[in-house]
Amino acid sequence: MMKKILIIEDEESIAELEKDYLELSGFEVEIDNDGETGLSKALQGEYDLFILDLMLPGVDGFEICRKVREVKNTPIIMVSAKKEDIDKIRGLGLGADDYMTKPFSPSEMVARVKAHLARYERLIGSGMPDNEIIEIRGLKIDKTARRVWVNGEERNFTTKEFDLLTFLAQNPNHVYTKEELFSKIWDMESIGDIATVTVHIKKIREKIEFNTAKPQYIETIWGVGYRFKV
Repeated sequence: MMKKILIIEDEESIAELEKDYLELSGFEVEIDNDGETGLSKALQGEYDLFILDLMLPGVDGFEICRKVREVKNTPIIMVSAKKEDIDKIRGLGLGADDYMTKPFSPSEMVARVKAHLARYERLIGSGMPDNEIIEIRGLKIDKTARRVWVNGEERNFTTKEFDLLTFLAQNPNHVYTKEELFSKIWDMESIGDIATVTVHIKKIREKIEFNTAKPQYIETIWGVGYRFKV
């Protein structure tokens, strides 16, 4: 089945060049030149990879990447004309899979697209015969399908919420600091803003705990961090 790619790029000549090279390599390609409509397409459409320019009219690439990452694991390659932007993307840890600075060779872009699609296929591939399930006192986590049930009722989780819950559940009774969790789940060193860990823990508790004031799954170890109780 032909892989489908969405290019969100306001410089039409660049977008068309990328499209030509990708189509020659056997991909189906769509282009959107506006950030707002591009974001809408990315969230609602079925695509296998996104090529995302940073500077866009409407909504910028940072915001698109952030919104897409909340709900999808689809590979994202971000493109910028400025080297400093690439450093900024890395620093913010927005979840992009790759970064390219303009100008770049279209053939290099195609090679990177193929590499990320192959990696993603391996990641979600059905190599395991059975789904990997974690079950703890009414909480059921299906790691393979990335689904969660609490006492038989399914709850929806964002990508990072799921990753954080699964990591803690797989490592019960171990106390992790916020810095450690930030490093493990966001795959980067803490850059001073670890409040996002607290926010995600709060959201997870709202979805899995009967009483968030007296959590039975994820407990706070004051002055240290968090522990998943079994």
